[in-house]
Amino acid sequence: MTAKRRTRVLVVDDSAFVRKAVTRMLGEAPDIEVVGTAADGEEGLAMARDLRPDVVTLDIKMPRLGGLETLERLMAERPVPVLLLSSLTQEGAEVTLRALELGAMDFVDKSSVEPMTMLSLTEELVTKVRALGTARVKVRPRGPARAAGPAEGAGAELVVIAASTGGPSALQTLFSALPAGLHAAVLVVQHIPRGFTHSLAERLDARSAIPVREAADGDLVEPGRVLVAPAGIHTRLRRRGGRVRVILDEEPREALHRPSADVLMASAAAIFGPRAVGVVLTGMGSDGTEGLRAIREAGGYTLAESEESCVIFGMPKAAAAAGVVSQTVPIDRMAEEILAAV
Repeated sequence: MTAKRRTRVLVVDDSAFVRKAVTRMLGEAPDIEVVGTAADGEEGLAMARDLRPDVVTLDIKMPRLGGLETLERLMAERPVPVLLLSSLTQEGAEVTLRALELGAMDFVDKSSVEPMTMLSLTEELVTKVRALGTARVKVRPRGPARAAGPAEGAGAELVVIAASTGGPSALQTLFSALPAGLHAAVLVVQHIPRGFTHSLAERLDARSAIPVREAADGDLVEPGRVLVAPAGIHTRLRRRGGRVRVILDEEPREALHRPSADVLMASAAAIFGPRAVGVVLTGMGSDGTEGLRAIREAGGYTLAESEESCVIFGMPKAAAAAGVVSQTVPIDRMAEEILAAV
């Protein structure tokens, strides 16, 4: 019986401690092999060409050639799944999101981790490297996509979108194709650490004809605008006096993700019923599956991104396997499908 091929990883970081720690953490996984370490971007690019790794872990702040410049050249010369590993990932949310736009697929935040406790990152690091080892590098268009025109539809009033790994880029592609004056409200759950949602919403807003901003407790859910659920807390909906508002809630605390797409979609199904649309985009895990089930059982419409355009075909695959997806389409057709429902 042939042994399963291990995921080959190149570690690029200017800190000798980090290079050693990451090598040690990944070395504990029998299906992962660190094939090289580089102290700066120039060395990393040369080693990527020679070693042809399956995954590259990349620091953002490095001498000689910084992480963003290294990433841009790497994507041009030899596209490969890249996992950002940097102390800048919270205070430099803009830099991290820019790196995700340039082609990085995910990131691990080491900003609050001291050298003595860095090994606590092992599970997250191994999980993400393992997922990226099977991911497809997607080169998405940088310019705005062709805007979809008005469509006859079923009169949906709310669209709830869930995304995880690869989500920021997919959301950018989707929102750049939706026209102004959309006759439905849009809510987004993107799995991302605290402190990133505001910057993500700003970047999406700059590329969208529809206004996008981070949701706040008590916000009205209104047609023609997008609210992004803040990280670290659940978002659900409540109807009061004929108007629907956002409620930020700590419960359920045991949920794997906060915010959880399942939680938001379930509340959307309860309020909007057949006038709700649920969408699951690229990402690891299964968040959104039960939410789509609730929307579908309430008579709503459900969509999932197809494998051909997903960075990680995890969340859409889980939803499709559960039989709760009405239609599966690539990301460049998702706006068209949403408009058809709205």
